[in-house]
Amino acid sequence: MVRAGKDAPMTRTPEAPRSPGLTQAQRDHRLRDGVDALGFRLIPLTLRRSRRIVKMRKADNSIRDERAGTPRLALFRAAGPDVPPENFGGSFMSCDRGASMSFPSGFRRSLHLAGGLLALALSATLWLGTAAQAQEIQIVYPGSMAVTGFSGTVIPNFDSADSERGGLPPGVDPVDETFIDTTRATLRVFDVSALGGPASGQLVYTPPPFEVTAEQIGQVFAITYDDGVRDGVPSGVPNLYAGATSLHGIRIVTPDEDADGRPERQRRGTAGAVFMDGQFGTESGGGPGTIWKIDGITGAVSKFADIDTNSGSGIGDISFDSNHREFFASDLDTGLIHRLDANGTLIDTFDHGVAGRPAHGLAPVADDGAVMDIQGAAFDSEDPDTWGYTQDERRVWSVAYHGGRLYYSAGEKAEIWSVGIARDGSFAGDPRWELTVKADKDYAVTDIAFDNQGFMYLAQRGPVENRYDYSQFADSGKGEVIRYWRENPDDPATESVWVEEPQEYAVGFPQGNRQSAGGLDLQYGYDADGNLDTGVCTDTLVNTGDKLRDSPTLADQLAAGGPLGVHGVQITPTPLVKPANVPPFGSWFVDFDGYFEDPEVEGHVGDVEVWHPCEGRAGYYEEIPGGYLPPFYPPDFPPPGDLPPCIDVEDVQFYCTPRGLQADLYLHDHAGFGGDSIKVQPSSETKSRTPGVGVTSPQSHAPGKPYTVDITGHSPGDRVDVGLCFYRQSDKDKGGYYPCCKMTLPLRTPAVSCER
Repeated sequence: MVRAGKDAPMTRTPEAPRSPGLTQAQRDHRLRDGVDALGFRLIPLTLRRSRRIVKMRKADNSIRDERAGTPRLALFRAAGPDVPPENFGGSFMSCDRGASMSFPSGFRRSLHLAGGLLALALSATLWLGTAAQAQEIQIVYPGSMAVTGFSGTVIPNFDSADSERGGLPPGVDPVDETFIDTTRATLRVFDVSALGGPASGQLVYTPPPFEVTAEQIGQVFAITYDDGVRDGVPSGVPNLYAGATSLHGIRIVTPDEDADGRPERQRRGTAGAVFMDGQFGTESGGGPGTIWKIDGITGAVSKFADIDTNSGSGIGDISFDSNHREFFASDLDTGLIHRLDANGTLIDTFDHGVAGRPAHGLAPVADDGAVMDIQGAAFDSEDPDTWGYTQDERRVWSVAYHGGRLYYSAGEKAEIWSVGIARDGSFAGDPRWELTVKADKDYAVTDIAFDNQGFMYLAQRGPVENRYDYSQFADSGKGEVIRYWRENPDDPATESVWVEEPQEYAVGFPQGNRQSAGGLDLQYGYDADGNLDTGVCTDTLVNTGDKLRDSPTLADQLAAGGPLGVHGVQITPTPLVKPANVPPFGSWFVDFDGYFEDPEVEGHVGDVEVWHPCEGRAGYYEEIPGGYLPPFYPPDFPPPGDLPPCIDVEDVQFYCTPRGLQADLYLHDHAGFGGDSIKVQPSSETKSRTPGVGVTSPQSHAPGKPYTVDITGHSPGDRVDVGLCFYRQSDKDKGGYYPCCKMTLPLRTPAVSCER
């Protein structure tokens, strides 16, 4: 399906929904060829109209607040016995929530530094990760929720009882001896099928999640699922993919110089510096451009792809296109969006800075070539400006395939753009500015999701930080979670086809309710008892956040629902936009790591992704936006309500052929229905003004071309109401009932006769 900018000239039927037109290349495809499918010469009836000039309105930039908060020392975990790496995803966390716990010597204990200058509690974690083992059971089910986050820290070879055996001698700063804990998880897959009761702002204690450790994949942020096709056969169990990240900080080391068995931490670039173990999964052959694959059945971990031009800033986001079985990954180093096939092979790239910006009248911006050089003196681990990020104007953070287009966010003052994906899966070359995010802070949008009602959801994440003590990776507490929807009908007085004012969700209990950590997705619905209802698709929003239950003014009320220091995921019914659910007692909360004694850390949680297949299947009718029931449908499926159309008609172009009048329909699948076929007939709801009008469509649809219909028996200039059914041929081929997105399209035929 094809979509384009608002200023494209076209001839439009007066009653058809007003929406942007097409790119010149798409408009001219029939004229360029000059013939129809049978080789007959075409007579173009479409006339150009004058171009409407849109003046840009510059929004006021809000002034970023000074970053607040005193540095704090990270919470340390003493090293356990070394465990050899496995090629299987981590472990299941044991869950013991008793009042006290005992641990073997050297595992987790209190640390007291000489002189009383500092005391760091090596508190017991409530969820203890065991050694990575091969899993012979399925780890992903419908509704499974994958979450990424920082894996935590450790002082290797530490023994507080005897400094001669590895303890810290007097005067040594423990932060200098603190490293990434490679044995703990940076990705967890949660079972959130039963939340234990109605939402009341409480913490949910889930079954122990499946884990993948930092030793296996390093620190990751972006995640996505594929469609579960294995060796060409659908398995019903998807695989999970995770991208290397710098959003949980950058740490470098040099070889051990003081014979304590630990390398030396470095703040600034220096000769011989390397990335710390657990940063990018270098122990498993990974790097800052690596995308990892976790098998959804066995949990086996493997390297899926490498963007080898990435010097250290990492992958922004990953999205899977199930129609073409390909992936898209944004590269924070170069600003490119990479397209990869199902085997992880790079196919081609899209450059927003050069190819996208000019489509909205903006000057092209090529990559400046900056790289992260951890051995150079300019590198500063606490200054992200030295990390090799491409310029802000071309930096693509999030990507999301939806309705035949790839949507993406660019820049700190986030702009949402999209580019079409052609029938062969390639970039269609029709980039389009969608909107500039309207929020209090100019924060990057690091995740995008769409539901089946046409809403687009966006999650902000605060600016990148990297405190040396591991306490803060993002300036959190002001990030919003919002949603937009398309104007219906499009308001020509507004620059965007999306509404100007988004709706906002209350995220977390701290003042302002803006604790977004930058990840979100849609989940099935939940019933009154908090049980997952897989028959209701995309009715629940899940989003990541910091300090979600930390509110001094509500502490007494929140205490009954569990600990306050929760960094993890908020689960909220999608209708509960502000002012509803303020404060968010209508939500459930899930902690990422089960450790609640670190309320001040920021940015330790990353992305969230839910496996929620919602496609129709043979013998099953599923309510979709604008959908109509098949002619004969099961009586236990109610008819759809008053829902918006699930497709847009972007443009209608008329041509004369030897067979008579033809209309080319350019459709936009904004609900992500994924149709590839149409059938049309005069609408039964609204009869044509001229009796005897016939409307037919070809038996097949050529990939990359518009949908063509033949109109006969009409008088020039008459209105013809066409009933349009949009469906997937693969669903129809299965037999039985299949989803059909249906709408009535009023066409005003040209006042020119095709008769000679």
